[in-house]
Parts: sequence; C-alpha cells; structure tokens
Amino acid sequence: MTDPIADYLTRVRNAYMAGKKVVEIPSSKMKEAITKILFEKGYILSYKVVEGTPYNTIKIALKYHPETKMAAIKKIERVSTPGLRQYTGTEDMPRVLNGLGIAIISTSKGVVTDKEARELGVGGEVICYVY
Repeated sequence: MTDPIADYLTRVRNAYMAGKKVVEIPSSKMKEAITKILFEKGYILSYKVVEGTPYNTIKIALKYHPETKMAAIKKIERVSTPGLRQYTGTEDMPRVLNGLGIAIISTSKGVVTDKEARELGVGGEVICYVY
C-alpha cells in the first residue's frame, strides 16, 4: 500500500455508502489525529483505538441523520498525494464550501483544521477536504 491515508479515507467513504455503523481501520498517529478532528467537528459519533498484537486498529462509529438516514459526511477527498504533495501558506489557506466544510492540514504544530491553522498562523500540507 503506497498511500495509507487515501486507504483510510476510502474505507470511511465506502462504509458510509454501504450504510455500516462501524468501520475498523489499521492505526497510525496521522490516522488517529484525523479521526480525532472528525470526532471533534461532529462528523463521526465516536472512535476507539484498539490495541492488537500485530497492529493497533481504530474502530469508528459512523454518524447518520436519525430520520433520513443520510450520512454526516457528504464527501471526503484526498488532496495531497505521495506523487503530488499540496502545500499551502497562511495567506492561501483553502476554504471548503465557503467555511461549511473543513480542510485537514498537517502543520508543524500538529494535524489541525484550516481554521485552526489560520489562528496559529502556520501553513502546511493539505491532507483532505471533508464536508
């Protein structure tokens, strides 16, 4: 696997399209940071890091609208890939759907959203867009 973050995003996207309640993904520090942001911003119900013998996994409880059963995440897409890294400065920070969505950015201060990166005054690698 050449791009574990793209695999993570694809597993979450596929689980939403299949109507699953829980998705299990191999863990890494970057994936845990992205999952924490998704939880804090209300895109997922909960998550838990499960310790395992060969590798740790992240169990994510997906969030749907109670009446319409619509997924909380409409679109989740990878921006920066291993073949073409996408970096941004503070002045060129992306705004997803005019501020309705979030961009997840890997900065020197850690993995943060676009709004937090603007407040910290740092730029970095644009990991993905979520809305």
